[in-house]
Amino acid sequence: MFELLTLEAAAGGAAGKGSMLSSILLMVALFVGMYFLMIRPQKKQQKKDQEMRDSTQVGDEVTTIGGIMGRVVTVKEDALIIETGADRNKMKIARWAIQINNTATEKLQAEREAMKAAQAKAKEEKAQAKKKGKKED
Repeated sequence: MFELLTLEAAAGGAAGKGSMLSSILLMVALFVGMYFLMIRPQKKQQKKDQEMRDSTQVGDEVTTIGGIMGRVVTVKEDALIIETGADRNKMKIARWAIQINNTATEKLQAEREAMKAAQAKAKEEKAQAKKKGKKED
């Protein structure tokens, strides 16, 4: 790529202006492509993670970045106190250290399963209605 640009620049003359313009357009196109392929999805994921951390409530099951699992006992502005294990050890962790909110994940999964079950039931009822309609004819 760099060799092509230097060869085009060496050609010089009136063609040099056109090649310079095309190389600038190529660089802009590469930057736009990188933005849509890498930067934008990463920012969306960071926003989603921050919303999950901000919505953590008392009683939620969380997993930290270090793999510690526990139930949230106290929520403060920038820290949480979680209870781990059967002997109920309490740990203070930073809010940014939450990797997964297991309670919210389970609720979302349960909602998705309920929606799939409702859709399957609706399809089944529709199929039965069609069968009844054909039998009557």
